[in-house]
Amino acid sequence: MTQPSTRPSTRTSTRAEQRSARHRPDPQRWPDVATVPTSAVRALVARALLRSVARRLNLRVELPGGALLNRTPPPDGAPVLRLAAPDAFFHRVGSGGLIGFGESYQAEEWDSPDLIALLTALARSPQTLVPPRLQWLRRWFTARQPLEQLGTPENARRNIQSHYDLSNDLFALFLDPTMTYSSAVFPSDSHGEPLASWELLERAQHRKIDRLLDLAGVRRGSRVLEIGTGWGELALRAAARGASVVTLTLSEEQQQLAERRIADAGFADRVEVRLCDYRSVTGRYDAVVSVEMVEAVGRAYWPAYFSTLDRVLAPGGRVALQAITMPHDRMLASEQTFTWIQKYIFPGGLLPSVEAVEQTLAAHTGLRLTGRQGYSRHYAETLRLWRERFTARAAEVEALGFDGVFRRMWTLYLGYSEAGFRSGYLDVQQLLITRLGEDHPR
Repeated sequence: MTQPSTRPSTRTSTRAEQRSARHRPDPQRWPDVATVPTSAVRALVARALLRSVARRLNLRVELPGGALLNRTPPPDGAPVLRLAAPDAFFHRVGSGGLIGFGESYQAEEWDSPDLIALLTALARSPQTLVPPRLQWLRRWFTARQPLEQLGTPENARRNIQSHYDLSNDLFALFLDPTMTYSSAVFPSDSHGEPLASWELLERAQHRKIDRLLDLAGVRRGSRVLEIGTGWGELALRAAARGASVVTLTLSEEQQQLAERRIADAGFADRVEVRLCDYRSVTGRYDAVVSVEMVEAVGRAYWPAYFSTLDRVLAPGGRVALQAITMPHDRMLASEQTFTWIQKYIFPGGLLPSVEAVEQTLAAHTGLRLTGRQGYSRHYAETLRLWRERFTARAAEVEALGFDGVFRRMWTLYLGYSEAGFRSGYLDVQQLLITRLGEDHPR
């Protein structure tokens, strides 16, 4: 079992004595969580910035003992940021920006009685967290993505394995029985709001998969390529329609479990699970399907990714993608930034915008985006169910060997993602891509 790590640090913590040995992060596993950077000037800037953000976003910032950082008390019901170790928090944020904010949560230096409300408030307008007159300070807080995370064929396998090869048992603790790790599509009420519950999640995942397979025109006799196997549920449902499937993964743990599930379902003769980079795939396919995989490619390799779709798509074929997207201006603003998510959760990733997908297709392929539908509220609810399940089974996560820092890291990751969809900052879309000038009957 592998846990995320960062470059070794030679700094010493200024707050380690405030935490018991039982709660102190392991400096070998978590060097940048176990140590607190020191910069008095940056800490003062971070303190002033938080006070400004709290005023503009109506946040309540509580210090130890119940005192407020706010100069003016916020309105009743304001989201709460509760600082347990203010000095450490301000030093981390002053030195590392949002990476420091995340590491401070991992180190138990802050919390919130309603984490989602707090993160949603922050996510609604991320571009305004630093006031315009202080934007020049971004160079203090913004790190560049390490070269070893760029999505080269060599790095891509390591990036994927660092997340998906953590443990199949870990994912099984909070995913539904389909082992589907992407947004579900729930039935909706009369106002269009998703009717989400744990009991409906399995059927909602099948609804999502079936919509993608319908979008791609998958039927008996179809030759299907899936880029990003997951644990095999989409390949299973395509095979059940009578299709033959080649599905690609870079995760050995996913490959092993997917092959076992496919064999148990009696479809081993219809599905081949390849440990293969998308750039190396061969053959021609009537349908290409990929679920929330383009986010891991990295912008420099989007041309290679979409050119691969063009190369392998048979005449008259269809591509159906499910992709997490962000507004184009925010994508441009963040594309060079090294984020907490990239450091600890998904190395090398970047969420595309719809405009970026269209531009890449036009510049590098004969394909065009010809249809799309968004499901952001459905993803927020999917993530809520996963997060509640994950936190409820914390003892079982610990029994698998994942320590408290990891559990807080994943709680923040799931909550941060949920807040992105609740705020409208993120969307998840099913995209139909077809070849220019071809007819594509349903």
